[in-house]
Amino acid sequence: MKKVLVILFALFLVACGPAEPQVLRLATTTSTNDSGLLEAILPAFEEANNATVEVVAVGTGQAISLGEAGDADVILVHARSREDTFVEAGHGTERSDVMYNDFVLVGPTDDPAGVQGMEIAADALQKIADAQANFASRGDDSGTHTKEKSLWEAAGITPDPDSGWYHSVGQGMGSTLTFANENGDYTLADRGTFLSMRDNIPDLAVMVGGESIADNVDEALLNPYGVIPVNPDKSDAINYDLAVKFVDWLTSVETQQVISEFGVDKFGQPLFYPDSEPWHNR
Repeated sequence: MKKVLVILFALFLVACGPAEPQVLRLATTTSTNDSGLLEAILPAFEEANNATVEVVAVGTGQAISLGEAGDADVILVHARSREDTFVEAGHGTERSDVMYNDFVLVGPTDDPAGVQGMEIAADALQKIADAQANFASRGDDSGTHTKEKSLWEAAGITPDPDSGWYHSVGQGMGSTLTFANENGDYTLADRGTFLSMRDNIPDLAVMVGGESIADNVDEALLNPYGVIPVNPDKSDAINYDLAVKFVDWLTSVETQQVISEFGVDKFGQPLFYPDSEPWHNR
């Protein structure tokens, strides 16, 4: 009888089949996607949680808007003041530090504005504007675009898209770097995406920020990332429990260790630096 019950139970499990994977909707920035980071780390989360992560890689502004509309379960972005506002307004439940890298000002290798080696990005932007040298802006309400606008403000300049030298591309980081490479433009980029694309943009070089984050003395160029579960009160479709699991996994020491090693073998430096509370308390 016992053997029969075992067989019946086994047949029941076969009939039921494996459980359908849960779906996690992740709204994030183009930099986490274009750099290859998500491709490197997400399979481990999916396997451990029988989940499929649907990634929507857009600018930070768009990612935040998706969260506000309840069209994402969790957001991973890089514009701290906007992240804090998102939580304060009740769109997200809590922000957690994840990682950081930095921005670099890159430009054509012949450097027509003569800014290579300058330490402060706002000062370099002043020289670029004075020379009316070509500049490509993402122009997409992303975290990088937000940072760029703050740097122009620090320089006391409001670039005019009709000036002929300032180009608002309206694209993600990868497309903007490609445009700058082909058009001989300066642009602001996160270092991770720039390094990951370096072989495809041979006519661009770092102008401000140095060869690694250790060389970057301009604190305005630091680039922290935060992760926020979307408030489940916004929509019945939000998978809040899985979003919380994702935050716990992303900030765990094990995943942070993977982040700390990503890119080192190819570039001699990580593309992102771990910054979660569990990492710092390990």
